[in-house]
Amino acid sequence: MVADPVATTPWRFWVLFAGLAALSLFWRMLPLGMGGTSIAGTGLPGPDLIACLVLAWVLRRPDYMPAPLIAGVVLLEDLLLMRPPGLWALMVLLGAEFLRGRQPGLRDLPFAVEWAFVGAVLAAMWLGDRLVLGLLMVPAPALGASLVQLVVTLLAYPLVVLATHYLLRVRKPATGETDALGRPL
Repeated sequence: MVADPVATTPWRFWVLFAGLAALSLFWRMLPLGMGGTSIAGTGLPGPDLIACLVLAWVLRRPDYMPAPLIAGVVLLEDLLLMRPPGLWALMVLLGAEFLRGRQPGLRDLPFAVEWAFVGAVLAAMWLGDRLVLGLLMVPAPALGASLVQLVVTLLAYPLVVLATHYLLRVRKPATGETDALGRPL
């Protein structure tokens, strides 16, 4: 019995995302002093590539990014990077679900509009994270470094989208395209 390749496609991309997230986490945890947590040894914080991947994939193929996968991967990232457990995972999940609900309306818009929309969502996620940390009086990263990471993450988003589109072949569904069960994408 041969599995239907259309029906197994989401599984392949779930595994690919988990592998890319593991690679990103491994790189960030290396004690190199460059690349992992900073940009080429400059001391500037590096982009949050996992958040970029989640948002890019949710806007292109929402069926490749189920909520439990997002929550699990980002929660593991929180634990390994010693951040408050679950807070950034919640912010990324809320941002992803917000974008998932607007994905059909954003499908045919130019990339600049998508980028601006994702930037607003990233800023809202960042602000929500900072507000909760402040309300609970939990020590937060320095405001300047945190803002720089937000900007660097936003600047990395187009590169992640290019890699997603050309290297990983995760593309927006065509108008009228359906999944294996005949539901519109």
